[in-house]
Amino acid sequence: MSIITIQYFKEYRKELGFTNQGDVKKFFAGKDITPTVDYNYIELLNTRLIEIIKKINSLVSNEINFNNIDEFCTNNVNVVFDKLKDNNIIQRLNNQGRRPEQVYFSWMRGYIISNYFLKALSKIFKVSLDNISLIGDDDLVNIESFKRTPTADLEILLNNGNKLRIEVQSGFVGVNDIKQHKVLEAKRIFQTEGISSLAIHFDLFNGQVAFIKLDEIEDDSVNWITRQQMEGQTVFNIDQNYFTWKLTEIPPLLEDIFQS
Repeated sequence: MSIITIQYFKEYRKELGFTNQGDVKKFFAGKDITPTVDYNYIELLNTRLIEIIKKINSLVSNEINFNNIDEFCTNNVNVVFDKLKDNNIIQRLNNQGRRPEQVYFSWMRGYIISNYFLKALSKIFKVSLDNISLIGDDDLVNIESFKRTPTADLEILLNNGNKLRIEVQSGFVGVNDIKQHKVLEAKRIFQTEGISSLAIHFDLFNGQVAFIKLDEIEDDSVNWITRQQMEGQTVFNIDQNYFTWKLTEIPPLLEDIFQS
């Protein structure tokens, strides 16, 4: 009986057809197989995205809703889907083993909500839409830059000449958190560039919106918790006191939100 050695391991894997240990692991786990995207499923998901927006559009204030909601849905659902599909991005989406269709749907919900409420943000900050810039890192045509990073979604040029970073979040299950790396990035931006960051969290499950100054969150705040459902991540749980806008009402002005 021969001795089992590390060299034997290498030779064994080589006879299997592999010289890289990572490739062996992927082979046995089936992770080297890219699932075929079910576009019939995505068509149903796109229909649901449109239903979500139309329901929201029917209950928000006339000041911020869209008269031509079908045009908005075409531009923000159908056109975006076609662009992602044409650039072969959908089948390459993955996140902790979820199917690409599910990752696509989650990303699209956030993308659409962010775009839908741009009109509301212009009223809250009393600026034109031209003063609201997209600065996030998601690229609809390049999988390498289509990613989730700490970078805020928007930057607003205020009427006093100052800039403000905006992190737009959407919640759909009544659990309202901010990931720790978003807060750390906000503090870094404030320290290096002097630009404040504001999280605007749309709790669509309960119809309320919270406003949180990210760079002012204390390190020892009691709102820092560990979410076991999120692989034990540390998150800032948004207290009910941060929620100041009922979605069914006219959006408040910035000065009213943070009045002492």
